[in-house]
Amino acid sequence: MDQPSLANLAHLRRARDLVDREYARPLDVPTMARHALMSPGHFSRAFRAAYGETPYSYLMTRRVERAMALLRAGMSVTDACMAVGCTSLGSFSSRFTELVGMTPSAYRAREHRAVQAMPACVAQARTRPTRDRSAARDRPSGDQTAGEQASGDQSAGDQVAGEQSVRIGEAIRAGAP
Repeated sequence: MDQPSLANLAHLRRARDLVDREYARPLDVPTMARHALMSPGHFSRAFRAAYGETPYSYLMTRRVERAMALLRAGMSVTDACMAVGCTSLGSFSSRFTELVGMTPSAYRAREHRAVQAMPACVAQARTRPTRDRSAARDRPSGDQTAGEQASGDQSAGDQVAGEQSVRIGEAIRAGAP
């Protein structure tokens, strides 16, 4: 990469870090662009080219990701919505359903024992919401995307890994060597 490209990437990373840190406060593209030292239009184009999604889409994905953790901990849907910086429960629920494949209420009601037994860094990677519009467009209505499988029904391999994580977590809590 040439020097200007590296500098732009560093500026984009600064804005992405802002979103990761400050997802709960009101953020808009001009604010993010100021942190990247770019105009809003240039910032949006460069961000999408570098990370594969628009800045606002990235922000909402991070908010949904954090809301998933709060819902797993038992927080109400309304409280989780407000805690992650969303002001409209309807818009939050629509975006959550789009990314996760189920409503926030259904997600909260699911069993999360396997995820709770995993180390936080593994749980974060395994439950990260994904946006795969091309697959959603091309699939028959009964099929699930990878993101829906991770958040909905688990494959056999995932179930085994989850069960092993639960056993390891129980052994650690019991004080086994």
